[in-house]
Amino acid sequence: TWQYHDFHLNTFRHTHADMARTSAVMSEFGRFYEQQYAVALFNSVRYEIEGGGNTQTQLLHRKDPLKNKSIFSGGLFQYLEESKKWRSRFLYVGDSYNISLYESKAVRVINCAGYRALTSMEEYLGLLNNSLSDTKAKAASAPFLKCPSQFPLILWHPYARHHYFCVMTEKEQKKWHAIFQDCVRHSNNGLSEECKVATPAFTDALRLYRQAKGHYGTWDMMCGNQAQILANLVMETLHPELKNLIVPRLKGKLQQRQRDWMLISDAVYRQVLSQTKTQHEALAQVCEVERPRLDSALRTDMDQIVTSKEHVSGKIRAFVLPRVEQLVRSKVQPYIHSILEALMEPTSRGFSEVRDILFRELVEVSKNTMNDSSSEKVGEHMDKISMLAFHPVKMQSCYEKMEALNLEGLQQRCDVSSPSVFIQRAQILMRQQMDNAVHTFEQLVHQSLDGHSGEDFCKTIQRCQDRVLKKYDYDSSTVRKKFFREALLQIIIPYMLKQLSPSCSPELPKYKELIFEDFSRFILVENIFEEVVLQSVSKDIMMAVKEAAVQRRHNLYRDSMVLTNSDPNLHLLGEDTIDWAGQIRGVKGERQGGEVANRKRRQIVSMIQLDGMPLLYESCQEVPGVDGIPEENEGQTEQDLETEKPVNPIQQEPIEKEPGSPDSISEIRDLINPVLEVIEKDGSQQTNGMLPLEEGDEVKLITTVTEFVPRESPIKVDEELDTAQIKQSSEEERCVSAIESAIQQIEIAIQEDPSENLSEGAIDSDGEFAQTSTNSSPFHHDDSGFQSPANENVEEVEPQPITDEVVDTDQVMLTLVEGVKSSIDLDAKAPCDASEKKSEVEIES
Repeated sequence: TWQYHDFHLNTFRHTHADMARTSAVMSEFGRFYEQQYAVALFNSVRYEIEGGGNTQTQLLHRKDPLKNKSIFSGGLFQYLEESKKWRSRFLYVGDSYNISLYESKAVRVINCAGYRALTSMEEYLGLLNNSLSDTKAKAASAPFLKCPSQFPLILWHPYARHHYFCVMTEKEQKKWHAIFQDCVRHSNNGLSEECKVATPAFTDALRLYRQAKGHYGTWDMMCGNQAQILANLVMETLHPELKNLIVPRLKGKLQQRQRDWMLISDAVYRQVLSQTKTQHEALAQVCEVERPRLDSALRTDMDQIVTSKEHVSGKIRAFVLPRVEQLVRSKVQPYIHSILEALMEPTSRGFSEVRDILFRELVEVSKNTMNDSSSEKVGEHMDKISMLAFHPVKMQSCYEKMEALNLEGLQQRCDVSSPSVFIQRAQILMRQQMDNAVHTFEQLVHQSLDGHSGEDFCKTIQRCQDRVLKKYDYDSSTVRKKFFREALLQIIIPYMLKQLSPSCSPELPKYKELIFEDFSRFILVENIFEEVVLQSVSKDIMMAVKEAAVQRRHNLYRDSMVLTNSDPNLHLLGEDTIDWAGQIRGVKGERQGGEVANRKRRQIVSMIQLDGMPLLYESCQEVPGVDGIPEENEGQTEQDLETEKPVNPIQQEPIEKEPGSPDSISEIRDLINPVLEVIEKDGSQQTNGMLPLEEGDEVKLITTVTEFVPRESPIKVDEELDTAQIKQSSEEERCVSAIESAIQQIEIAIQEDPSENLSEGAIDSDGEFAQTSTNSSPFHHDDSGFQSPANENVEEVEPQPITDEVVDTDQVMLTLVEGVKSSIDLDAKAPCDASEKKSEVEIES
């Protein structure tokens, strides 16, 4: 034990000594950042003065779509490395997309920047073995932890701590994986574009720093905020050195060495992150203090600075352009179309899937308003789709289309680290376009709520739907073409700079003599060199994208088909999110006052439910106040729902449906008048010959069944029958007349044509909005569509008692028909002959 602690103490001593290099990296990066900050400020002020035209979008944008919203909250199992046990944890994902894990009153927050969401131990072990590639490492047959189920969820990071979760069903795993992926996607989205100076200064400084180290091309660890990106920059070189130093000295089995190395790597990363955060904040503060003076100088000498830059650009262009054109003709132009085709195929399928989902949701709203177009119902439907773009499960099919992007062969040639940079960027654009379309539809519907009702409002909804889809087609085409151009530049420009830098970079310092000293902070020859390279190849990229648009293979509009703002009043509508739920509450919400303002945040993703899983596992705890878009049975067609059999909740067995179209008249009658058979074997259970009925049951048909059952004393029964016949002799004539009348009614009913009932039932079965009886059970629902006409006023008729003192109760079976009126006076008593036990008497109203 003491040797183990001494070893780790020496390890962290080495680690602490290496932390001094973090300051060296930050110092060198700070020099690039200060230079690029002045250049970015110059470009920002110049754009402000001269102005620039952007493409006019057709769809509206909203400022804060996730205001008072949360993504998800639920429960699952987490592996605790301290205790080496699995424990149930409550998880909350807010609008920041950080994962908060609650244990009693303690909370641990996971920032998903740089992570990868995995769903298999095999994939995780592959990444783990690659990170521990020493001479002692062998292919691990099992990880250092055992998952209690076959549905794990792992958050993997190349430097930071790993997080292990598991659930009990595959359906849960898919939903959780979609949520985790969305958290990673949002965290990796890059820096805020609202910072017009700080963001471009940081990205350009980072790119120049890596190019100075010989790293060109995309970088898949540019994830998170500035401090996290800088920590990844430090760990890019520090991590391999530490691994070569520490891993060979680790003792124990492979699983134990993997565990120890991950703990060491996480400790180093957290220490580096703390230092980069502190030093970057100090660097940013220094530049912000200097900004007013630089801004004043720029506005005073803007014309001279622009003229000086154009003069230097002309000189550098004359020197570089011949080499650039030769490189473009020989090694760039032949590959532009293949790179573009690889980008366009999955991207277009992803945006097409977004349109399909949007269309289905809008059609659903239109169909729902046909039944009830009141403002309350419309508000409920609109509230369900308002957060559609931020629903990870519903958007997962769109994101999966982009996962098929394959840049195999280009990664080595063009120094592309991985296609994840382009995949995540396209997925973010899909979400933005979906949100813009939904927000535009909301504004149009909200504008049309007043003064419309009934069919007029349904037509208005459909017109809004058509307008939004048309605008989406145009905007999605514009966004995709811009994405293709940017992606091609990100792939091609680093490759060209890498080819040109050895011959051109040594010649650039001589052009600094052409720049006035007062303007030297705003004009850098390195930036001008890259601008010249970019402008030289931009023409070829633009032509390739235009040719793709002309072919119309991926539903792209031509650049000549520029739509003006067809709805000038549309952009006058609000940019804020409409509070549909607040409008539904109306006066009730106003009365509550502060309670409404402080209510729980609405959850976008509904609760993940366990299918057929007992609550003993508690992998998903019930959270009150869940109000989101339901995912159950979504995406299924009507035929799929019809063929899906209901399940008995007790026996967990499928219930067979009744045939929908009976062939014979007797089957139709049995379907219209369901039969309930009651067998009484003990005569003592009846009182005065009365058969008890349930509330709402009425009698239409009474049948004496000729089924012999064993009796205790036949002689006693015969004596009782004789006594009953003597008592009822005075009523014989009245009973016979009642029986004859009943027989006549039976013959009339048999001769009636049942086509009327059949046609009426057919209308109900074909109706799109057929009503279901409130008394019917959902597990025994009659799909045939036939309904008895007597069901309309069932509650108005009181059930009548049945009296028959003559019939032997041991030999009688009564057949009752529920829900049918009886018009015969059932109190009439008829004498029956005991010797005619096989006769059958029918009384029908």
